[in-house]
Amino acid sequence: MSAQNLGAERVWLITGASSGFGRTLAEAALAAGDTVVAAARRPAALDDLAAAHPGQLVPVAADVTDTARAQEVVTETVERFGRIDVLVNNAGRGLIGAVEETSEAELRDLMELHFFGPAALIRAALPHMRERKSGAIVQMSSMGGRLSFPGVGAYSATKFALEGLTEALRGEVAAFGIKTLIVEPGAFRTGFAGGAALQQSATVLPAYADTVGAVRTGLPDSDGKQPGDPVKAAAAILAALDAEETPLRLALGNDALDAILAHADAAREEARTWEPVSRGTDFDA
Repeated sequence: MSAQNLGAERVWLITGASSGFGRTLAEAALAAGDTVVAAARRPAALDDLAAAHPGQLVPVAADVTDTARAQEVVTETVERFGRIDVLVNNAGRGLIGAVEETSEAELRDLMELHFFGPAALIRAALPHMRERKSGAIVQMSSMGGRLSFPGVGAYSATKFALEGLTEALRGEVAAFGIKTLIVEPGAFRTGFAGGAALQQSATVLPAYADTVGAVRTGLPDSDGKQPGDPVKAAAAILAALDAEETPLRLALGNDALDAILAHADAAREEARTWEPVSRGTDFDA
C-alpha cells in the first residue's frame, strides 16, 4: 500500500480505541485533523466513527496480548501511511482483589495486557520513529501507577511496571526526538468502573472483607459519578504532546493530583525519618 500525502497531520495508533479514553482520544485527534489507526478486539464498535471520518479513521482488529499481531499492526500502519507519529498504549482493564485472592493466572493475564503488550508495540514502533527522528509514545497508566491501596495490588503492579519501563525509555529515546508521556488519570466517566473492563478476582476470602470489601462495591457503584471529564482529559493529553517540554508524567483530575502529592510527601517524610539508618549501611571509611 502506498503512503498517503498527509501534510503536517499526525498519524496515531491507539489501542483499546473502541471505548473509554481510547475512543475519546481518537475523537480528539480526528477533530484536530489527524489520522487514527484505531486498534480494538472488536473493531465493529468503531463503525460509526469510521463512517463519520472515512479514510481518516481506520479500525483494525488487534488483541494487545497477541504480541505477534503488534508487529503486524505497526507494519501495516507504516506501509499505509508512511509513519506512526503517536503510539498510545491504552488498552486495559481493572481487577479488584486482595493480593492473596489474586491467582497467578489472573496476575499474568493482566501483566500481558498492561505490560508485555505495550512493550511489544514499543519495540515494533521505535525503529520507524528513530529513523524519522520524531514521534511520541503515550502510556495510559493511572494514579494507581504511582501509588496503591488494598484491593488493587495486581492492577497497580502492572502499571508500576509500565511506568518503570517508560521512565528508562525516556532517557533512551529523547536524543532521537521521541517524546514519552505517562498519563495518570484519577476517576473519570469512561465506563471503566461499570462494565466488563472491571473484573473481580475469582477468589473472595472473608478475611479481607474489611480492607477490600469497600472497593469491591464502591468502585462499580462510582460509575457515572466520577468527577473526571474524558473530553477534557483528551485535550490535556494533546496539549502535553504539543508542549515544547512534554512531561514524563501527567496526572489528570483533582483526585489523582491530590493523592499523588500526598503520597510523595509521605514517602519523603518516611525517607527522612529513616535517613540515619539508610545512610549507616555503607562500609566505614
